Amino acid sequence: MEAKSVWPELMGKPAEEARRHIGAEFPEITVHVVPEGSMVTMDFNEQRVRLFVKDGKVVREPRRG
Repeated sequence: MEAKSVWPELMGKPAEEARRHIGAEFPEITVHVVPEGSMVTMDFNEQRVRLFVKDGKVVREPRRG
């Protein structure tokens, strides 16, 4: 069974709620809250999820990487 890699259900949710949701499912994943439009590295890391937020809400589909 493949591990979950995308959380479309978290679109529009508050950043902290999304962080808790992912952490409850996968405690080994590091969740980063990043302001929309910020520069980020392009490396792939399956133990990381970035939450791109604007006005405290998730604005991009969270995914591993």
